Amino acid sequence: MSTDLPPGAHLAALRKARGLSQSQLARRASISVSLLSKIEVGDRTLTPAVATALGKPMGLSMAEVLGRTAVARGGERPLTELRAALRDYDLPAPEPVSVKKLKASLGAAGTHRKNVEVDGLLRLLPDLVREATAHAHGENSAESWMLLADVYSSVYWLAARHRWMDLAELAVARQHWAVEQQPNPLGRAVAARDRAGTYLNFGDIERGLNIVDRAISDAEQSLSGVDRDIAVCILNLRGMTLAGRLGDKGEAAKEATRHIRSALASSAGIERDREVHGLTVGQQNTFAHRLATYVDLGRPREALQLTDDLTAALAGLPPTRTAPTYINAARAQLDIGDRDGALENLGRAWALAPQMARIHPMGREVFRVVSSLHRRSNAEILRLSKLSGIAP
Repeated sequence: MSTDLPPGAHLAALRKARGLSQSQLARRASISVSLLSKIEVGDRTLTPAVATALGKPMGLSMAEVLGRTAVARGGERPLTELRAALRDYDLPAPEPVSVKKLKASLGAAGTHRKNVEVDGLLRLLPDLVREATAHAHGENSAESWMLLADVYSSVYWLAARHRWMDLAELAVARQHWAVEQQPNPLGRAVAARDRAGTYLNFGDIERGLNIVDRAISDAEQSLSGVDRDIAVCILNLRGMTLAGRLGDKGEAAKEATRHIRSALASSAGIERDREVHGLTVGQQNTFAHRLATYVDLGRPREALQLTDDLTAALAGLPPTRTAPTYINAARAQLDIGDRDGALENLGRAWALAPQMARIHPMGREVFRVVSSLHRRSNAEILRLSKLSGIAP
């Protein structure tokens, strides 16, 4: 079910629809009634880990608790066409494909993704999937199949951002199929990273970590040099995110530390952050993931102490990486009681990627709590309220 409610308010609606009291749900999820009450009224944020715990007794995934984002106006038809294009993965169009046009469209899709322009990406993807499919079947080369896998990766990215998990799962299945058509160890690592992401969104953390560890082992055996560093780094970035959301915080800290250390070691071999198959990899993005992981581990002060100049630390990274990091910093600031700092960083995130304001669950949730805790609305709260569609 799609919703315009921020996650905490959506949780309350889900609980009431199932006829559960706060005490009943809290007991079944092994969290305090006080915490659940504060989440529902907007005094505390609904974190991914708590969303997973609360979802299980209701038979819901983390993504379902956070809430699917409705497609933007005018997006229904492109979304239907995109689903059809993914169904036709082995039915390539007979018309010849212009490689020049295909690569230009792929570049445009990459730009939309980096800038978190989800509406533009959705409009572009149906034709791009069909063109890349025809090209891969016609050329049958490692490069053509990897190009198609990259398109499927963009479909996964779009679907995961909206919590359209049926589409996300289909996209990663097609992505894995594409990279297996010709030997491609780096492509396998990217596909494994995206597949583990679906487990992250469903809240199935242990299996996601298992996929990451298997893929790291494969990359270490099948790759060498910079390609090995790239593959191991991107997989460990996914690993640390998954680990930070384990229910057992002692185990979470242990697993997160393991993946952080491995990511730092592998990113040291990458001279500067680069884009690889739609992903940013390097030391700056490793920093951004560390900050997010410390927040998930409940260590907000440690997250904020990673740098005294967040803007400088993120300089050069695309909005798809900087905007979520500002949101994570805002979440950390809210956790330590710095409401004004949290509001400032939310403003930075949404200035960089305004379309993210509509779909990012933690951005919407942090704003809901910040605006609830402020005694009166100010100009920035009113501006962000208009962007997000959340009443102050």
